[in-house]
Amino acid sequence: MNTTSFRGRTAVMSGGSRGIGLAIARAIASRGGNVVLLAKTDTPDPRLPGTIHTAVAELNELGGHAVPVVGDVRKDDDIARVVDAAVDNFGGIDIVINNASVLDVSKTEDLPLKRFDLMQQVNVRGTFALTQACLPYLQKSSAPHVLTLSPPLNMSQHWLGAHPGYMLAKYGMTLAALGIAAEHANLPISSNCLWPQTMIATAAVGNLLGGHDSLQHSRSPEIMADAAIELLGRPAGTDNGRTVLDVEILTEAGITDFTTYGGTAPLTIDIFVDAAAG
Repeated sequence: MNTTSFRGRTAVMSGGSRGIGLAIARAIASRGGNVVLLAKTDTPDPRLPGTIHTAVAELNELGGHAVPVVGDVRKDDDIARVVDAAVDNFGGIDIVINNASVLDVSKTEDLPLKRFDLMQQVNVRGTFALTQACLPYLQKSSAPHVLTLSPPLNMSQHWLGAHPGYMLAKYGMTLAALGIAAEHANLPISSNCLWPQTMIATAAVGNLLGGHDSLQHSRSPEIMADAAIELLGRPAGTDNGRTVLDVEILTEAGITDFTTYGGTAPLTIDIFVDAAAG
């Protein structure tokens, strides 16, 4: 496992109040890193654990330095505020983590265009806009990284047709990350996409993708956090333009026993992943 210190490095993350985003933020903070969260959850919601404030308190307790910015990745002014918060508090930005995402796996005929638009605005535009706003500071960083939580571009007929609205939104995130990787390869930059091989035990899975039974057959968010740290701990430019699964990155790091991440067999393979992948 990568043991690189994140002391002196600053990460800006969309979302992060809970789930995979919070797990990644914890891993950065526990290694001494600075984290600035842009998230909407300002007050407790009975359906969802945690708020941006509880997340930041936890990150600070772990030894990191965290700052909350209550806002919406769809709003340009809020994106400007999170960039300003990172620069004002920590002097720059080294890492962008595009974590915020809307999930709706409705079939085409059942997907309201309002929901389609929301997925495009948060997933695709949010990824592009946050990365764009941080680029001037990434260009000054000695180790610029962009990590986007989106899948490899699986072009099988099954996944293209399973839920096209969501597919367009998540593949759009991936294409944005790959575009940034190609456009700024000379920095050098590391702009990569990370996706779980299996379902991850988060509120989104519990509420939207099968409830308690799905959670039992899912791995913990820490597998994504460990994979993210492995990628973000590598020198900038070492990996660029990759779309990888968590287990692929961990295997590269010499970790092949994934039982520590929990989940009751048979594990549920994640959306956009073929059963034999990883």
